[in-house]
Amino acid sequence: MTTRILVAETGADIPPELARQHGIAIVPMHVSFGDKTYDDGTFPVSQIFDHYRTTGELPKTSGSMPDDFAAVFDAIEREHPDAQIVHLAYSAATTCSYGSALTAAAGRSNIKSYDTKSVTAGQALVVLSIAELLEANPELSDEALDEAVHNRIERVRMAFLPGSLEFLRAGGRLSNAAYAGAHILRIKPVVEILDGKLVATKKHRGSTMHAAKKLMANYPQQENLDHERIIFVRSEGLSPDIVDMAETAAHAQGFKAFSWIDTGNVISSHCGPGTFGIVGFARA
Repeated sequence: MTTRILVAETGADIPPELARQHGIAIVPMHVSFGDKTYDDGTFPVSQIFDHYRTTGELPKTSGSMPDDFAAVFDAIEREHPDAQIVHLAYSAATTCSYGSALTAAAGRSNIKSYDTKSVTAGQALVVLSIAELLEANPELSDEALDEAVHNRIERVRMAFLPGSLEFLRAGGRLSNAAYAGAHILRIKPVVEILDGKLVATKKHRGSTMHAAKKLMANYPQQENLDHERIIFVRSEGLSPDIVDMAETAAHAQGFKAFSWIDTGNVISSHCGPGTFGIVGFARA
């Protein structure tokens, strides 16, 4: 039986207990405050928000470097010399991590990387579902695993409401004019992950709760999400009322299971506090 070890970046925001449970190796992405750079996940998300409130500047985020991957690959090979390493990467359209993994894997025949074309909980859903598949089917062939990975990458869907347009503006992802107009008109943009890129697709006017209700009412049906599982995304500061609304709506819509993933340092640097999102697989 071939031992397979899954690898993902910290930007997948996989809860540490689930990474341990499924034996998923995690490679650090990075966050820089001025000239000091830290590994993603080594400090509380609140430090990002506090830094912005104090200085008006957002930290800069960066993907995993080849040395980061090499260190993880080396550790796996020492402990499991015959293992096959399957890297399910953070969207290559948004960061260098996928390319870094390919560089670190050069000359090694036991590593295969896939671009999940997703970030945070979208990537996490792909990784966790493959981990569960391998645990249930340890004799799964390489061909069947390859097909399963591509199937999940094609079917994963994710949309979210950024908690703060101010963070998008400060990070250069929203112009000052667009920010002013959205602020005055109380517009809440919906951001979807499309072919690996973050794309604003719709606009809801009104309160964050109103926009969250609209997203929850429309998105699962729009994308024909499989009712076996839905994942909700939240960044620090999301209203408990929105949490309750989402869980109540998930039950009412017939989802059999739901869970929450909290955004880590990388995504929180871009979306700000109070973000709400929905992730699931489209029905095959």
